[in-house]
Amino acid sequence: MKISNKGNNAMNTNRVPNRLINEKSPYLLQHAYNPVNWFPWGKEAFEVAKREKKPIFLSSGYSTCHWCHVMEHESFEDAEVAERLNRDFVCIKVDREERPDVDAVYMEVCQVLTGSGGWPLTILMTPEQQPFFAGTYFPKKGWFGTVGLLDLLDSAAQQWRENREKIIRSGKEITDAIREREEKKAGRPSKQMIHLAKQQLSQSFDTRNGGFGRSPKFPSPQNLLFLLRFAVMESDEQALSMVEKTLRQMYRGGIFDHIGYGFSRYSTDEKWLVPHFEKMLYDNALLTMAYLETYQITGIGFYKMVAMKVMDYVLREMTDIGGGFYSAQDADSEGKEGKYYVFSPGEILTLLGEEDGQAFNRTFHITEEGNFEGKSIPNLLGQEEAQATEERIASLIPRVYQYRKERTELRVDDKILTSWNALMIAAFAKAYRILGDSQYLDAAEKAMRFLTDHLMDKNGNLLIRWREGEAAGTGGLDDYAFSIWALLNLYEATFDVRYLKLAVDLYQKMTERFYDRENGGFFLSSNEAEPLIYRPKETYDGAIPSGNSVAAAGLLKLFALTGDTKLREAEEEQLQFLAATAQDYPAGYCFALLTMMSALYPSKEIVCIIRDKAEMEPLKALLRKKILFNTTVIVKNAENAEQLEQVAPFTKAYALDREKSAYFVCENNVCAPPVYTLEELEKLL
Repeated sequence: MKISNKGNNAMNTNRVPNRLINEKSPYLLQHAYNPVNWFPWGKEAFEVAKREKKPIFLSSGYSTCHWCHVMEHESFEDAEVAERLNRDFVCIKVDREERPDVDAVYMEVCQVLTGSGGWPLTILMTPEQQPFFAGTYFPKKGWFGTVGLLDLLDSAAQQWRENREKIIRSGKEITDAIREREEKKAGRPSKQMIHLAKQQLSQSFDTRNGGFGRSPKFPSPQNLLFLLRFAVMESDEQALSMVEKTLRQMYRGGIFDHIGYGFSRYSTDEKWLVPHFEKMLYDNALLTMAYLETYQITGIGFYKMVAMKVMDYVLREMTDIGGGFYSAQDADSEGKEGKYYVFSPGEILTLLGEEDGQAFNRTFHITEEGNFEGKSIPNLLGQEEAQATEERIASLIPRVYQYRKERTELRVDDKILTSWNALMIAAFAKAYRILGDSQYLDAAEKAMRFLTDHLMDKNGNLLIRWREGEAAGTGGLDDYAFSIWALLNLYEATFDVRYLKLAVDLYQKMTERFYDRENGGFFLSSNEAEPLIYRPKETYDGAIPSGNSVAAAGLLKLFALTGDTKLREAEEEQLQFLAATAQDYPAGYCFALLTMMSALYPSKEIVCIIRDKAEMEPLKALLRKKILFNTTVIVKNAENAEQLEQVAPFTKAYALDREKSAYFVCENNVCAPPVYTLEELEKLL
């Protein structure tokens, strides 16, 4: 059963709702009955601020953010705080997942002014949107040197009354400084940069627990995907060992949900035991890819098992009836973080009986003393995974899962985001390519149909979000770049030319709307989107790869599949732009480095001329057996020839008037004579 956010905004029917009641965003709806007179981001709020000559209090967050909930309960539901906010400010709430452009602009302001960032994001700015103060979470009242929100509001209001012109000048100076950070950059991708990134990751690697750095510890799947590619390209056992250690320890820890499956957002400790319990679609998509590729490289069934569990979780709990994927599940249940996920030994014994209950508690470390606020997060730390997959224990998990669902509700952020869905589509397409299970291809194709039916307008332009029958938001760079990447993964899984054609169409739109012809790279927001104080251009990999990095991956693959020399030129420019940005700390740009490796290391291109449909499945099975990280495969047959030749004109030279199928393999710009059997093709691979 899916618990949606409809009605999950802790409403009090004795209160009058604010303007957020008319929004679709689950995050905004959670605040619709706050006593704060919230506005959504939009023209009305700024007109009121100008008319009333008030500064703006901007708060940005997302529906499954624990500290966003804390700040709401402490301050935004509090009459005293609401009175100050409503009296002295115009208050705007932003869902960072629906308005990533707004959030990115002011998050950069926060990072520049404070040296850090995060959510909830708190910004004070002029009616002209120029920021003069930035921060994150503030308690209602200050403690141990921490500024309280009431003190901040009183001070800011006083300064606005007494020194307004000075504050306005300060806001303009901050805005000008942010704008001036953009300059033309050009670098050169090199293997030296690739090796430096591996060295930097090695230096921060936790040899005992896996992962990078200390607590809080994030999965950082793009780092793992880079190390996997490095391990194969450089025959580097240490790189592979770092990945395997991390993937095994993450699974053993509480960051993996051993009852319902799927990974939480991050671990609050070094050993992956206590997570921040929210589950995000994008983490599970990218980690699925990391486990699948590790299985492909090692052949070890454990990694396949974990990937399948994550995908089972997404299909069971995060998939809309129409095929799209929901955004997230909350960290909190009934106002308490982690309540949904933890157990006491007694309740397991009551549920399963003495013998089975004791075995279950032993396996998953459910103890009287507990490991999280007096209760226990199920985990396998300190033991082998096999103990939890024993038939006896495995047979008990569904009963515990059902009990957990009935015991406590878990809020689901059921909005469907184009960019995050594209990541999950790519993961399912990769799962089909590696595992050959058609249910994963079905999920990927159904989700892509959802995007094209509901999140693409009649002119083929992408939108950001769909919820309750309504799509909204001008698509951003991530929506286009990630969708192109998903389509290319679908093409490689199916060899259906429609996916390749749509990827080319979206690339053209992406270039028209986002490319910076003066300084290189792609802007985060479209030139058709609402103007903000400046247009950010993200390159650093955060929780997900940057749109610029994924755009580079799409450009390289599109050139390889279509042979369009303009795409090659665009790819080279994009990699030079990313190399200039990444050169000081390349380990922070691992997804961009994946594409640089594809450009720098040996590659293969294969054109398959298929005469008999019956040969398609054996061809896919052969490709499934091989590690083809830097290989592009095109399939031409009688059914797709005309359409393929339109999108990839070079394929006209490969005639279909042959008595049998033929396979053309080129490596490093040198082509071998064609071969005519899959056995011969396998030798060339």
